[in-house]
Amino acid sequence: MPIRVPKELPAIKVLEREKIFVMDEDRAMQQDIRPLEILILNLMPKKVETEVQLLRLLSNTPLQINVEFLHMSSHETKNTSSEHLKRFYHQFDKIKEKFYDGLIITGAPIEQFPFEQVDYWEELQKIFQWSTTHVFSTLHICWGAQAGLYFHHNIDKYLLEEKLTGIYHHDVLEPTWSILKGFDDIFFAPHSRYTEVRRRDIDKISELEVLVESKEAGIFLIGNKNNRAFYAMGHLEYDRETLQQEFERDQLKGLHPKLPENYFPKNNTDYFPQLRWHMAASLLFSNWLNYSVYQNTPYDLTNLLV
Repeated sequence: MPIRVPKELPAIKVLEREKIFVMDEDRAMQQDIRPLEILILNLMPKKVETEVQLLRLLSNTPLQINVEFLHMSSHETKNTSSEHLKRFYHQFDKIKEKFYDGLIITGAPIEQFPFEQVDYWEELQKIFQWSTTHVFSTLHICWGAQAGLYFHHNIDKYLLEEKLTGIYHHDVLEPTWSILKGFDDIFFAPHSRYTEVRRRDIDKISELEVLVESKEAGIFLIGNKNNRAFYAMGHLEYDRETLQQEFERDQLKGLHPKLPENYFPKNNTDYFPQLRWHMAASLLFSNWLNYSVYQNTPYDLTNLLV
């Protein structure tokens, strides 16, 4: 089934080349069903790339989904045109009276800053608080996950000695959780970050549970036991070349980055990276949509306030 997006969103062309069924508003208006309402708070600098990555994964279910995008009004975006933002994105004040089945909060390359020093932290706190009454289930990604844990549970992040970047083995610790239905015991996932959260802090919060962990990369997935909040520390949505592009970007900045681990065959940048995580990515997002959102969200979303 399709995802429904604005008619002229640039991501549509990429997704259609990949044979992904995308429905524009005109066609969707003719269908007599209630689609899921999903909001994406896109904090990544290259917003168009992130749109493609997330829409690709949201398309892999039999559910029809209305997707809207949100950006921070208190932050000036330098890598995405203002025309694109005006055309395809909302500001919080415009949607704060609405209700959504699901919310995705992306990562952002700012994890080395204390949360309070992020220029849009005050606005983001309002969105976090709003989500508890206006969103049924929220999926937080990387920095978005760390920020969510800090706001909702006062769990802080810790600076790593060096950037964690690469593809790592992960162990499924709690396979009975619906978001992990169909997962193998071990799967691969990308990480790209300078900070981490620690198990001892998570274990102090009774409503949280560590679901997936890596011996090398640490915690990957945390779930709230009410199924209404998930915190993913890695980037399953990444494309094959994303870590390579980040590595080359850091080289150009003179940061002398280390080679992403387990990424380039033979650790040689002349070889094309292998794609080993999209099966897990598709399953995680499909499970979240199906089990955590669709099967539990009220038909009348205003009942979230009850």
